[in-house]
Amino acid sequence: MRDEVTDHQPISRGSTVIAAFSTIVEWYDFTLYLYFATTLSRVFFGDGVESLLATLAGFAIAYLMRPLGALFFGHIGDRYGRRRTMLLSVALMTAAMLALALLPTRAQIGPLAGVLLLACRCVMGFAVGGEYTGVVAYLLEGAPTHRRGLVTSFAAASSEIGALLAVGLSAITVSLVSRPALDVWGWRIPFFVGAALALTVWIARSAMQESPDFERQRANETIPASPLRHALAHHRVGIARGFAISALGSITYYVGIAYVPAFLNSIGKMSEAASLWLATIAAVAVIVVTPFVGAASDRWGRRPVLLLLCGLSALLPITMFSLMASGAAIVALAGAIVLAMVAGGVSAVGAVATAEQFAGEGRLTGLALGATTATAIFGGLTPYTAQLLTDRSGWPSTPGIMIAIVALVVLPLLWKMPETAPGRGRTIVR
Repeated sequence: MRDEVTDHQPISRGSTVIAAFSTIVEWYDFTLYLYFATTLSRVFFGDGVESLLATLAGFAIAYLMRPLGALFFGHIGDRYGRRRTMLLSVALMTAAMLALALLPTRAQIGPLAGVLLLACRCVMGFAVGGEYTGVVAYLLEGAPTHRRGLVTSFAAASSEIGALLAVGLSAITVSLVSRPALDVWGWRIPFFVGAALALTVWIARSAMQESPDFERQRANETIPASPLRHALAHHRVGIARGFAISALGSITYYVGIAYVPAFLNSIGKMSEAASLWLATIAAVAVIVVTPFVGAASDRWGRRPVLLLLCGLSALLPITMFSLMASGAAIVALAGAIVLAMVAGGVSAVGAVATAEQFAGEGRLTGLALGATTATAIFGGLTPYTAQLLTDRSGWPSTPGIMIAIVALVVLPLLWKMPETAPGRGRTIVR
C-alpha cells in the first residue's frame, strides 16, 4: 500500500465534463438492447417465450466479451494513455451501433438475422468493456482528492442518464408506433439515434487532455511494459476486492433495474409500453441518488457506505419483486424505485471503491481482471438466469432471491476491506 500523494493536479473542468457525460451515449447504446428485448425477440427470433430467452442469452453472450475488451483497451490505456483508449472504445461502439441499426430481420433473411444480431452485440460488449473502466480511472485520477467519490460517481450517474434515454426513447417509440410498423422499421429508430450520438462523443473526446496520473507515469518512466503481468504481480488482492464490489453492483443494477421491464411484461402484469415507462421513472431515481451517495462516500468513507448498501441489497429485493408481481401499478412503481435507488447507490460508491484498489500503474488492467469480469458474470448472465428460473419455478420473487444471495456472500468481504478514501486511513491510489 502507498500513502496518498499530495501534489495531485486535477484535470480541467472541461475534460472532466466530457469524460463523465460522454459515457451517457455508450450506456444508451449498450442498455437499449435490453430495454428493447421483447421487440427484438419478435423481430430476430420470432414469437414466444423461447425467443425472449434467446434475446436475453444474446445479452449474456455479449457480456462475456466485456472482460476481453477491458483487457484489450486496458492494455492500451495503461501503456499509451487513458485518452487513447477512450477514443478507440467509442469509435468501435459507433460502428457496431450503426451496423445493428441496418441489420436485416428474420422476416427478410431467416435465422441468420439472429446470428448477425448476436455478432453486433459481441462487438458492442467488447467496446464497452474498455469504456467504463477507462472513464472511471480517468475521473478518479483527475479529480481533487477530497472529491473523488463525487466526481467518479458522475460516471455511474451519466451511465444512468444513458439508460434513461434508452428506456425513455424505447417507451416513446413503442407508444407512438404501431406494433406491425415497430417490427418492420420502428425498432431501428433508437439505434440510429445511438449511432449518431456516439459519433458526437468521439469528436468531443478528441479535445480531452491526458490523465495527470498517466503523465506522472510517463515523466517518472514507471509505465509498466506488460500491464497484465504487472497487475497479476502487484494487484491480486485489489482484483479480488474489485470483483466482489462489482458483483454486487452488477446484479443489483442488471436484475434490479434493467431486467424489470422484461420481468413485468413476461409475468403479464404490465404491457410493454407501461413497463418501459415504469423503468423510465426508476432511472430518474437512480440519477438523483447517485451523486449524493458519491459525496457521502467522500464524507464518511467507502467502506461504511458500501456495507449499508450491501445490507439493504440483502433485505429488500425479495419483497420488492413480490410487490411488483402482485400489487397494483403504483405498488410496482414503488418497488422499482426502491430497487433502483439501492442499485444506483452501489454503482456510485462502487465506481470509486474499485478504482481505489489499484495504484495508477496497471489500474485499467486491474479493473478489467476484477470489476469487469464480475460484471460479465453477474451482469450479463443474471437477466437470462432470472427469466429462466422465474419461468421454471413460478416464483416472482426469484430475481430478488438472486440479489440477496450475492449480497450475503459479498458482505463479509466488504466488512474486512480497508478504507481507501483519502484522509480516512491508508490508501493505495495516486
